Amino acid sequence: MLGITFTILNPRFGTLTNLQNILDQSALPLIIGVGATLVILLGSIDLSVEGVMGASGMTFVLLSANSRGGPDLGILAFVAAIAVGTALGAVSGTIYTKVKVPSFIVTLGMWFVGLGIATILFGTETIPSLTNDELSTWSSQLTFGLPNAFLLAAVVVIGGAALLRFTRLGRVILSIGNNELIARGNGVSVDRFKIFVFIIAGALSGLAGAIASIQLGSGSATVGVGLLFVTIPAVVIGGTSLGGGKGGVLRTALGVILLTVLNNGLILAGVSPNYQSAVSGAILVAAIVAAAWSQRDRLRIAK
Repeated sequence: MLGITFTILNPRFGTLTNLQNILDQSALPLIIGVGATLVILLGSIDLSVEGVMGASGMTFVLLSANSRGGPDLGILAFVAAIAVGTALGAVSGTIYTKVKVPSFIVTLGMWFVGLGIATILFGTETIPSLTNDELSTWSSQLTFGLPNAFLLAAVVVIGGAALLRFTRLGRVILSIGNNELIARGNGVSVDRFKIFVFIIAGALSGLAGAIASIQLGSGSATVGVGLLFVTIPAVVIGGTSLGGGKGGVLRTALGVILLTVLNNGLILAGVSPNYQSAVSGAILVAAIVAAAWSQRDRLRIAK
């Protein structure tokens, strides 16, 4: 329905080029959304995404061929970016589980820690731009008619869905989200699994930071700005319960595509950016209220 409406408003919406553009735009929130879904299924939340992306993205750019010089580690720059995200995720998960600080507070603080690291790495020199043309255009290049970034995101989504459905980790995540006390009573090492989930989420944010830097073509401490407030609504709109224990990665993927289509269509329809923000905010509030209303009794404790 949205597609038909936006095509009527602007015929460019229905073109193959714009469809490829929508898929390219959806890549980052799809990658982040997998980690966010796993965390929310625990009954927790991860707000550190943008800071982790900034730190990881700057790490990736500075370790790739860039205008400032320095080492060019090639594929190892991706590994380093993911390692930074993994480390920040591990710290968040450890503080959350061992110090018993709510995940909301821990990850909000880690957001600013990551932003601080990214700002320090950015320094006061000129903006570090990627100088490898093949790398800087990789994200938008097409393979089988689809953007490379989207294909990578699809692999991550499929992997996340398989993890939830076919692995012990997936079953444990759902059991913790449904009733943590029962999971503990059955001998599940809840803290260990929670930390591991935050590590996965951090690693995926690190990967997203590297891809976002490729799309931008340069390093930026704020490369992830705005993505958190696309991803969380997508998870909720997809039907994952904020109370944990119910939902899935494929549902989140549908939510991401829906919001990406909406944002793309509003832009092509000539809607003012101010109204776009208002629409996105209204959708976020409505989605959270709708999803949380039937679960409100389970949300008596903020996790």
